Order: sequence, then C-alpha cells, then structure tokens
Amino acid sequence: MLKPLQRPSRPLFSSGPCAKRPGWTPQNLDISVLGRSHRSKPGKDKLAEVIERSKRLLGIPAAYRLGIVPASDTGAVEMALWSLLGPNPITVLAFESFSDGWASDIVNELHLPTKIRRAGYGGLPDLGGIDKADDIVFAWNGTTSGVRVPHGDWIADDRTGLTICDATSAVFATDLPWHKLDVVTWSWQKVLGGEGGHGMIALSPRAVDRLTTYQPAWPLPKIFRLAKGGKLIEGIFKGETINTPSMLCVEDQIDALCWAESVGGLGGLIARSEANLRLVADWVAASDWADFLAEDPTTRSNTSVCLKITDSWFLAQDQEGQERVAKEITVLLDKEAAGLDVGAYRDAPPGLRIWCGATVEHGDIETLLPWLDWAYATVKHAHATPVLSGN
Repeated sequence: MLKPLQRPSRPLFSSGPCAKRPGWTPQNLDISVLGRSHRSKPGKDKLAEVIERSKRLLGIPAAYRLGIVPASDTGAVEMALWSLLGPNPITVLAFESFSDGWASDIVNELHLPTKIRRAGYGGLPDLGGIDKADDIVFAWNGTTSGVRVPHGDWIADDRTGLTICDATSAVFATDLPWHKLDVVTWSWQKVLGGEGGHGMIALSPRAVDRLTTYQPAWPLPKIFRLAKGGKLIEGIFKGETINTPSMLCVEDQIDALCWAESVGGLGGLIARSEANLRLVADWVAASDWADFLAEDPTTRSNTSVCLKITDSWFLAQDQEGQERVAKEITVLLDKEAAGLDVGAYRDAPPGLRIWCGATVEHGDIETLLPWLDWAYATVKHAHATPVLSGN
C-alpha cells in the first residue's frame, strides 16, 4: 500500500493530556499574576473566573457548587468517595479501567459493602433496576474503552441516594443532565486540552446536605476535606483552593474556556467532537480490518474513540502477538509523525485509541485515517511475508 502524501497539521491524538486548542501559543496567556500569591485578590479572582466561566459554559444549575481541587480528576473522585460514601448502599458501574479502580478503592480501601455491576471492554453494565436508595458511582465516558452512557433516563428523579459521576472525558463534549447528577468531577487536561494536576468537583444541594450531616468513620486528609464542623467550606467554591495551584495552568484554562466560548460554547464543542466521530465512523464502515470497541453504536464515545482490530490474520495471533502488532502500528505512526499517542490503554484489548475531542481539528482526523490503513498494511505485510533463505 502506498504511503499517504499528506500528514495531519497537528498529529496530536493523545487521550490526556489532550491537544491544545487550535491556534494556542504561550504568548496567548496573560502572565500578570505569575509570581503572585494564589490567595492575593488577583489570584483569587483568576481562580474564581475559571469556576464561573466553567459553570456558565456547562449550564451548571445555580444551586450547585463548583470548586477547583487537587490531583486532577482522580483527586476529585477520591475526594467524593472518601467524603460522601458510607451511609447508603452502594452500586458501582465498572466497565473500564478507571471505574474498575473506583470499585476497588471502595471495597479494598474504604471496606464498604458494594454491589458491582461489571461489563467487559466494549460493553456497558445493565443500567436498569438500581435501588433508589443506592449511592451510584460511575464514569459517564469510559476513557479507556470508548464506551459512554447514552443518557441519564435510568437515574431516578426521586432517588434518595447520590449519583457520583466521573465525567472527565464527557464534560464539554456531552450535554449532561445535571438534575440527575449529584457529584460531577473532571480535569483540565481532557476535552479543553488544559494542563494536568487540577481537578474540578461540582456538588448538588443534595450532595452538600450529605457533606454537612454525615461524618465518615475514617480520618480524612486535608486535601479531601470539603466540610468542617458540619458546615461546607465555602471558600473552595469561590477560588480559595485547598492547596497551591499553578497560576500558569489557571491562565491556560481561562484561555481554553474563552476559546470554547468563541466556537459556540457547549453546543459548538459537542458539534466539533461529533463531527470528528462521524469521520471515524465512516472510515470504520468501509474498513476491512478495524471496528469500534464499543459494541452498541449508541454508546460510542465522541472523545476517546477506541478501535479493535478484526482482521482474521490478526485474530489468529496469540495475545502476545496481537499486542506486538498493535504496538508496532503505533510506533510506525509515531515515527512518521502521522499520529502520536494513538495506542490503546495498557489494560484495554490491543488496538488503537484516537482522541476526537473538540480541540482536535476535523481535517487532522481526516488526514490521519489513511495513515491507519497504511500502518496496519505495512505491519501485517512485514509479519505475514515469509523470509526466504538463499542456498
């Protein structure tokens, strides 16, 4: 197969940190607060700006609190688990690496009795019949499987338990049903292409009530504390962060949020991601060797698009052989600067993962796809062609 002539202008398809927004340069950033305390008025104003712009862009209800917390999405989820779980029964939906990790932490670290509904990579657990009294822990979009929850209709409006949603690969790419969600977490480095290390946590009034009326039986580290003495620590939700944030990252996030507003806000971001997904879907429909890992088209992620290899030659390889082939494809694409960081997550089935979020340009996805065909054909040919020895 002939090597494609054109390469993506930005061959950046990592699922985190994700591509910066189009046109980004360091010179775009306002560095006037660098070197100032994050507790100074200019510092707190910048942090509050991230909170307010995020709430407005996402359509978060006015009664919800939104705060910046340490340790990216992982820190935000763990903060919710350790601070809120305990008084109600628990159901966890585990269908990829991170949601499986939340289940493990609840069972093995918090030692709480937990009902776990599992599905393998590519599937989604049964969403029906969850007890209204249960606290539900789940990821809206499985970053490592490319499977997302299609809607929130399965969550009862009259529930007495809380819903704790890891939305890090869904927020800014999905119109989330906020009235169905009591805790929503994400990080800056996903859909808006921000920098790592900072998390966001949104709390419904019901979650705030739990925080102020329930005291966990275990000690809470300082970086997990959202309430003190039966009262919410309100400063967290006004820009008074628990620990010291990077003000350079804060400026970068403000830049990303301003760009998001300029492309049509949430609707514009979703449209960009969906258009990228459609390109991949059209390519998959014509492919003789690749398919979506997500089994149900209604659950396909529009950000972390995961592909499996379906060619009979590939499937005839053992696990080690399949992993080697998939690795060689990603190495070849990297060497050609045609597609960087497109390998499947380490715990996922051997395959490819292409970030299609809003910061990735439509034309770059379009240009990448012929390179996938070329890379697979090249690797297959190298393995399938017998080596002839001379006499």
